[in-house]
Amino acid sequence: MAFSVSLFLITCISIVILLLPHCDAFPLHYTHHHPWLHPHHHHPHIANHNYRDALTKSIMFFEGQRSGKLPPNQRMSWRRDSGLHDGSALHVDLVGGYYDAGDNVKFGFPMAFTMTMLSWSVLEFGGLMKGELQNAREAIRWGTDYLLKATAYPNTIFVQVGDAKKDHACWERPEDMDTPRSVFKIDANNPGSEVAAETAAAFAAASLVFRRCDPMYSKVLARRAIRVFQFADKYRGSYSNALKPVVCPFYCSYSGYQDELLWGAAWLHKATKNPMYLNYIQVNGQILGAAEYDNTFGWDNKHVGARILLSKEFLVQKEQSLHDYKGHADNFVCSLIPGASSAQYTPGGLLFKMSDSNMQYVTSTSFLLLAYAKYLTSSRSVVNCGGTTVTPNMLRRIAKKQVDYLLGDNPLRMSYMVGYGPRYPQRIHHRGSSLPSIAVHPGKIQCSAGFTVMNSQSPNPNILVGAIVGGPDLHDRFPDQRSDYEQSEPATYMNAPLVGALAYLAHSFGQL
Repeated sequence: MAFSVSLFLITCISIVILLLPHCDAFPLHYTHHHPWLHPHHHHPHIANHNYRDALTKSIMFFEGQRSGKLPPNQRMSWRRDSGLHDGSALHVDLVGGYYDAGDNVKFGFPMAFTMTMLSWSVLEFGGLMKGELQNAREAIRWGTDYLLKATAYPNTIFVQVGDAKKDHACWERPEDMDTPRSVFKIDANNPGSEVAAETAAAFAAASLVFRRCDPMYSKVLARRAIRVFQFADKYRGSYSNALKPVVCPFYCSYSGYQDELLWGAAWLHKATKNPMYLNYIQVNGQILGAAEYDNTFGWDNKHVGARILLSKEFLVQKEQSLHDYKGHADNFVCSLIPGASSAQYTPGGLLFKMSDSNMQYVTSTSFLLLAYAKYLTSSRSVVNCGGTTVTPNMLRRIAKKQVDYLLGDNPLRMSYMVGYGPRYPQRIHHRGSSLPSIAVHPGKIQCSAGFTVMNSQSPNPNILVGAIVGGPDLHDRFPDQRSDYEQSEPATYMNAPLVGALAYLAHSFGQL
């Protein structure tokens, strides 16, 4: 009898465990009745690219950028623990997070934006990611765990660890780092509304990612988002003023903080459904630049992202008060139509916004077009560009062309994702990738000793799998020089939006 009862209990517990949402379960709001979800629905021909492989690698890249104590399941095995005393300069724990690019500084502003965009990628297309969904969630959590530490004290955010000027004067592995790990913060006396509102956006977006699979963590993130946004809005000011010598010219905010306040409010509205955020957007939207004609979306300027996100509330959620954002989003789309707009493209067809890290605008634009196409499809809407009707499928074709160029369909036949395809950049501007790994060279490599490697023509010994570099110039040229940080440096915020785009493409070609 006791055995039967035990067996019955074990069976019941097993059923309960199976029914509990796991963090590797698909988000439940995805069904296969949406027309945009059917494989081959939009691209019946055979794909030139293995989008699934590119998706796997685009997420794996984040492991190469990790700071702190690396976990046992670390796949980028040439990396080791680093920055284990970060925060100790101010007696706080700031261990973890990500190095933004090819150096060893932790910049809070781009790190937060990266987490917002990685979360948005998962929220829109995570249901298509299959086995990669768990890896994407782990990449988000690595960042949000750090941002929770950085916002542990009310009305204070630790926004940077490391002195960028001193760090850049050395070429050394993160594991060898001996430059000052100075800690910089914003607070009520030295506000930084951009970085605070972006951090709030990251928490809000990530809270939605974990809502079903880890409700407790999701609640922690949502509560922190509310508190941090309140700080951003109450103590208004630019962190570029408060911390100018520290953050400029590296991640100086040129667009001001109005865009982040609108973007942050949009994410809090989405995450909390508290009417105060919708009211905030209705009252402040115009003042915060809702209608500005600035069509560059990246770590600094969030206007376009806010427009697309809020247009979803109108198109999909039928929030009539946000009707204008459909028009604002349409203006962005019309600004990209090749031949009919002022948008600049290289002869090979790549969207070209600026010479420094241009690929971030390519990946963010591709993601926004695919997300907007999804919203338009669900509401049976189109875009009207001066008499020309632009359909959701046209947006998908533009996005696909950009992603395909990045993956190798370009005049140089060069993949701009490291480790993808037969030909990719060999000499990326990245300290850890360019110097021998700890396993190969256990002894310390001093600050200036690394510059002999930096200035050499030898390929990087450690493959930073999935890294996307700044990319070619306006004429489709790419010198593959390590010293050329504008074209050869990878960054976390280049990968984050591409994750969603690759998930969509892999699924639509039946690869997932």
